[in-house]
Amino acid sequence: MHQFLTNNRDEIIARTRAKVALRDAPRPTAVEVDHGIPFFLDQLIATLQNPAPSDDADISRVATQHGSDLLRRGLTVGQVVHDYGGLCQAITELAVDRNEPIRSEDFHTFNRCLDDAIAQAVTEYSRQRTQSDSDQALERLGFFAHELRNALNTATLGFAALKSGSVGARGSTSALIERSFNRMRDLVNHSLAEVRLQAGLVRREPLVVATLIEEVAIVAAIEATEHDVVLTVEPVEFGIVIEADAQILVAALVNLLQNAFKFTRRHSQVSLHTTSSDDRVRIEVADECGGLAEGKSDDLFRAFAQRGDDRTGLGLGLTITRRCVEENGGELRVRNIPGTGCVFTVDLPRSSAPS
Repeated sequence: MHQFLTNNRDEIIARTRAKVALRDAPRPTAVEVDHGIPFFLDQLIATLQNPAPSDDADISRVATQHGSDLLRRGLTVGQVVHDYGGLCQAITELAVDRNEPIRSEDFHTFNRCLDDAIAQAVTEYSRQRTQSDSDQALERLGFFAHELRNALNTATLGFAALKSGSVGARGSTSALIERSFNRMRDLVNHSLAEVRLQAGLVRREPLVVATLIEEVAIVAAIEATEHDVVLTVEPVEFGIVIEADAQILVAALVNLLQNAFKFTRRHSQVSLHTTSSDDRVRIEVADECGGLAEGKSDDLFRAFAQRGDDRTGLGLGLTITRRCVEENGGELRVRNIPGTGCVFTVDLPRSSAPS
């Protein structure tokens, strides 16, 4: 059988790739057959050629690496199992098509290796997933505590100065305290939004978009003034309705505006614009940050990524914002306008519910 696998290696991988491409769920990706499966197939050939115990260990090692690779590339346990299952089917179907007899002892070795590879890959995937989740939770908690402590210390020192009477109540110290409180507010709001998402507490209901935008604009207007930025909100036709969780969607839109205020140049403009079609509603936040460097658009949504010289915040705002939008059945996109700024688009399905 090892000779059959060697002679038909490319055909087997091609057939496996075709099976993966036709799969509805889990969603197929090219990396599934480009990495772990060719390695496993090579080890399987070596095992069938000389079935020594050390070869089983090699297959386990490669399968373990496959599980680790899958985790790093964001794939799932289901994809691991389907990968190896597809390889098994490809081999047996090709053997039938070529009238290639498979000895019972070879088939027994083949199944043993296949089972062991699946078990090792899934075990390693699960182990690293658990470790990764734990590490991310600790990192997130550490960032939150660090930023909250800094903001609290700043507010405490500023308040002590005010209390002593050495500074005026309307001077720069008062403004510093206000900024510290705003930062603590944002940290708590982001954390609450993430907890709500993780707990699955998303409750969609009919929302009139005009009312939603009005609420967001009221909250954002004060912060626009603080950043010395002009906020322009275009009126929305009143009859437009969406199905969404109001609390989560408001948090997402407010965060997009806060992000725009943070990076937009002073004395410039941030706009909030809404358009609709028969089946979609698009809410756009456009800033004048100067645009992004080439290839940096995707980094905006990476957890703990911070851009610009202002290092305040967790770097989680846009990551949580995208999740908030997706939980409401929508999509968050960014369009870079070099030399000018960015346009963030919240694209949501329009509801037929009466307003």
